[in-house]
Amino acid sequence: MSVSTLKKKKIIEKINKISKNALSAVVANSKKINVNKINLLRKQARKNGIKITVIKNTLLKKGLENTSFQCLQKTLKEFTLIAFSIEHPGSAAKLLYLFSKENKNFKIKGAAFEGKFISPEKIEKLALIPTYPEAIQKLLITIKESAIGKLIRILISIKNNIKK
Repeated sequence: MSVSTLKKKKIIEKINKISKNALSAVVANSKKINVNKINLLRKQARKNGIKITVIKNTLLKKGLENTSFQCLQKTLKEFTLIAFSIEHPGSAAKLLYLFSKENKNFKIKGAAFEGKFISPEKIEKLALIPTYPEAIQKLLITIKESAIGKLIRILISIKNNIKK
């Protein structure tokens, strides 16, 4: 069943609007993944502020025109799933990277961040960018570790001075 021209225009406008608000995008080939797994992926995406859509490449190409994700157009071949990170730049990359580790047939084609193309081999770097809460947690652990270390050194110094 073909899609009317009006519906195609609405799809293109929707993709364009999402891509103008998104921080990053990841493109993958999900052809050999069953629908139940994709539905679970979509559910996880909604929880993490990620917009996932499966769309025809011609419509996606037009939707990405004049956006910072235009560099992804060369990867739009075969079956395409695109995930847009809305809240954190690494959230879509992290979700799809972890999903690809569990599902060997799921192939990441590339990503875009700040108008630059990121090859599939470098997706892990984008995926491992800590979220704000993760960064704060790491900072607090580091501060806590250093404070305890100082306290222990002071106590050892006091103990050594008492023996003299």
